[in-house]
Amino acid sequence: MAATVLSQLGVPALLRAVGHRASLALGALALGLPAAVLPLSPSPGLLVPVAIARGIGFGILTVTGAALVSDLVEPRVRGRATGIYGIAVGLPQLALLTGGVWAWSRLGPTPVLLAGAALPLLALPAMLLLPRRVSPVPDAGSEPVRGGTTGSSDAHDRDGRPARPARTVPWRQVVGPWLVMLVCAASAGGVITVLPLIGAGTTGAAEFSLFALTLFQLVGRGAAGELGDRLRLAGRITRPALLLTAIGAAVAAAGLLVGSTPVVVLGAGIVGLGFGAVQNDTLVTLFDRAGPGRSGTASSVWNTAYDAGTGVGATALSVVLGAAGAPWSFAVAAGACLLVLGATWTRAATTARTVG
Repeated sequence: MAATVLSQLGVPALLRAVGHRASLALGALALGLPAAVLPLSPSPGLLVPVAIARGIGFGILTVTGAALVSDLVEPRVRGRATGIYGIAVGLPQLALLTGGVWAWSRLGPTPVLLAGAALPLLALPAMLLLPRRVSPVPDAGSEPVRGGTTGSSDAHDRDGRPARPARTVPWRQVVGPWLVMLVCAASAGGVITVLPLIGAGTTGAAEFSLFALTLFQLVGRGAAGELGDRLRLAGRITRPALLLTAIGAAVAAAGLLVGSTPVVVLGAGIVGLGFGAVQNDTLVTLFDRAGPGRSGTASSVWNTAYDAGTGVGATALSVVLGAAGAPWSFAVAAGACLLVLGATWTRAATTARTVG
């Protein structure tokens, strides 16, 4: 995870240097090939370097994939396209989180590890269908910006050469969505980590809850994209989705306290629905605030929040689990979402008073 987050910070520069197609291919190779040596030994001397290499590959793929979606579509349908991308990312998780465990227990580790090496490589032929470099698609009906540095891909400098967009995005524009994504990913990632460790009093809760969370996460991403585009709600879905995530974690905590598997599963599903909506809305918001030509930077910001939050949340809620039990882990996750929700409302109110 550390290698993933650190590599994500450098992907915008990689995209400028070699383009989207080469970046995707490099990420797939780094994610797939090192896994082929995992069956040789369980030694940390082998596992750690492989994990670092695969983390770098995963970081490249996540940032490049999201940036590619933003650059291939018009801004007016960006929410829907991002939602479809989220579903494409999530469907393998839905199948392989449980399918991988089943295959490991039935077939042993070697076939599973070799499948992990082969799957990223199977994507390489499809990457050949992509253009070597992708320029942002200007919004329909918009006029090209000429002579500037932050306009569409049609912008040119004084010498007639294509103008380069600004490489950075002002921190004030991204700190809000970044913080929301970080905290929500920590809460949901912690819940995902704690679920397999919950007690025997809720038989079957872990398996069904993980499935429900993953499934409804896809629903949340797709629904947020559709609503954002059709009703022009992009950027305004995050707060209700945060509240939904907090409610889900609280419901799951209540289910654990009373020993009710259906209630735990319901809570996990609500967490997934809210978390999926937060994912899509914050990503679209960052793309909009970054502007044309800076999708790589926006994607890097979002992905670092997602993966860093997931790692921090998994660690923190595991500590709470050991000290106080699973219900308190979920209660902490709900409280974190409510805190960042309150912070966003406070900041919005302050901004409104300042403008007024």
